[in-house]
Amino acid sequence: MELRNLTTFIHVADLGSFTKAAEKLGYSQSTVSFQIKQLEEELGCPLFERINHTISLTQQGHALVSHAHQVCNLIEDFKEGLETETELRGHIHIVTPDSICEEMVNSRFLDFHRRYPSLFIQFSTGDTADMLDMIDHNEADFIITLDSHTYHKDYVIAKEEKIPMHFVANPQSRFAGKANLSVNDIIGQPFILTEHGQGYRKLLDRELAKRSLEITPVLEIGRTDTITSLITQCDMLSFLPDFVTKPFVEAGKLCYLDVQDFHADIWKQLIYHKNKWISRSLKAFIDYVKAEEFSN
Repeated sequence: MELRNLTTFIHVADLGSFTKAAEKLGYSQSTVSFQIKQLEEELGCPLFERINHTISLTQQGHALVSHAHQVCNLIEDFKEGLETETELRGHIHIVTPDSICEEMVNSRFLDFHRRYPSLFIQFSTGDTADMLDMIDHNEADFIITLDSHTYHKDYVIAKEEKIPMHFVANPQSRFAGKANLSVNDIIGQPFILTEHGQGYRKLLDRELAKRSLEITPVLEIGRTDTITSLITQCDMLSFLPDFVTKPFVEAGKLCYLDVQDFHADIWKQLIYHKNKWISRSLKAFIDYVKAEEFSN
């Protein structure tokens, strides 16, 4: 059995397309089709149903996916074991929300780079749905979510942490220092929030909707550094994770509002697909994140 045929099969299965697999692998579509046909003939069963220019895995195809990943992972593991150099090399693609990307790059990247100077790190940003789709299609090595708790049989949660969130304001706000505020006290104030439908903004809106309440922000923007900067300069409010606002609160530029009747469970989770081959480089990243605090 040709290993390259198994590799091609994995890409077609993950991407759901012969054309996309060909582009990813640098092959022609006819080459991909031939390799899949070869594999089907060798195994004696169809692996894909081809109907009206669409493909889907057959029952036998579904059964092969996990085994194919295991075989390819074992081969890669063997190759890596043959390497004599001790310095880790490679490429790690991490997808996160904007706020986590900012925090990790600013507070963690230089330290990680000092430890592993030959590892290339790529950060991308996206919402939770996009991130999960990317690890499903092996377009990212890891994702870090900031959302409700994610459970799925195909995902490995390498680390997770419940994240404290607060409504925040300028210290000159009329709500600053007031005890036992209700969400109804602040709901009508001008807010600057992250984009609708994403991450913790989605959970904020969901919790408010349970009370038949809604915030219509004066500004929506994904960059939490912009939000915090604006809040320090005006009499507006926001709802942000503490790891974003803590430096500003400690510097006296922002304050947490004592809203007693509002709670949203936000989780930060480092996730990868169960079929992902964890190389020494990827394991080094996992171990680093596990050893470090997830948030400041």
